[in-house]
Amino acid sequence: MLKFCNKYPKGIYVAIMYYSPNCSDGGDWVKKGWWRLTPGQCKVVYGGDLDDLNRYYCFYAKADDGAVWAGPYKRFLPYQAFSWCEWTACSHSDGSPCGFNAGFRLLDINSYDNYTVNLVP
Repeated sequence: MLKFCNKYPKGIYVAIMYYSPNCSDGGDWVKKGWWRLTPGQCKVVYGGDLDDLNRYYCFYAKADDGAVWAGPYKRFLPYQAFSWCEWTACSHSDGSPCGFNAGFRLLDINSYDNYTVNLVP
């Protein structure tokens, strides 16, 4: 299982991405979000055996005060809850954006079946 814990003094939203070859609408990764974590709260964002799926996962997190936990792997994320293939994006009928590009951080879980990410200042 993959779990995130908020060790930051503000609320945080978390999105993840994991390897899923031949995702139905393109790419080899699935991205999912948003999980809301209040200060001190932990949530399981993937309940399966991590090592059985892949060694690598990615995440992006953003706090209510604007702090981010990010990395170099840019993908489009919507403002609302989602479960998409990696290259899926959206826009409103008037052409305005319904999301933003975010940089995911790579997470190497090695051979662990369970892994916890502590989001700290």
